Amino acid sequence: MAVNSVRIAAAQMTSINDLATNYATCARLVKEAASAGAKLLCFPENFSFVGAKDGESLKIAEPLDGPILKGYCALARESNMWLSLGGFQERGSDDAHLCNSHVLIDDAGNIRSTYKKMHLFDVDVPGGAVYKESSFTEAGKEIVAVDSPFGRLGLTVCYDLRFPEVYQQLRFHHGAQVLLVPAAFTKVTGEAHWEVLLRARAIETQCYVIAAAQGGKHSEKRESFGDTLIIDPWGTVIGRLPDRASTGIVVADIDFSLIESVRTKMPISQMLYAKDSYWPFPASTESP
Repeated sequence: MAVNSVRIAAAQMTSINDLATNYATCARLVKEAASAGAKLLCFPENFSFVGAKDGESLKIAEPLDGPILKGYCALARESNMWLSLGGFQERGSDDAHLCNSHVLIDDAGNIRSTYKKMHLFDVDVPGGAVYKESSFTEAGKEIVAVDSPFGRLGLTVCYDLRFPEVYQQLRFHHGAQVLLVPAAFTKVTGEAHWEVLLRARAIETQCYVIAAAQGGKHSEKRESFGDTLIIDPWGTVIGRLPDRASTGIVVADIDFSLIESVRTKMPISQMLYAKDSYWPFPASTESP
């Protein structure tokens, strides 16, 4: 590991409709990450629960100070590790809705930041099922970036990946260096688009991308693509599990000197702000 770097890990798992079983899996993966020297472990969307029937996720949804998340805060504290918990079923404004919330917990077990998924998965998957996430989920309204020992992190969730303006905002307006993309892509959409979208987001923002994924069959009705990836600011895949549907972790180093080198040698931020006529976002808070 280089001097100007920090080790992180991304998890891949097959969550089911059993909170205790999923927690046990997460705890085991935290131990693996700690043994590998990682200081941050990123979990996929719906890490704590994937319902087998309609309405199950609503029934287990809790506020951020509820017992489910308290258990994961304790896990972070006991393992002295930061946890990115993407896609937690946070209780919504009424009994018929939840929020798909990406929660970042520090190594003392404190919630550092929360992002609510903005783009909800209302899609008729070609050759597959019809999804209507908005029927039970409230969309978030705010882009979130937060400082950490692993650089400035941009928080997103799954379907956000198809909306590049979110990642442009995170990099050029909020100064992100590392983009977190916890996901549960379907098998059909994952085979077609998963890797190319992730690499595109890394290349166009010159950020590391950490994409923790659900993989395998959760139930008779639901299967996720998997293929957890870590990608560097040049768009190179630097971490990947050999089996895209297995449970495990992948480890890589965030090299801050590489971020600086890529951005210095290809200074796209300077070109963007020289062309204000087509740039739709507010001025950057970072130095070009």
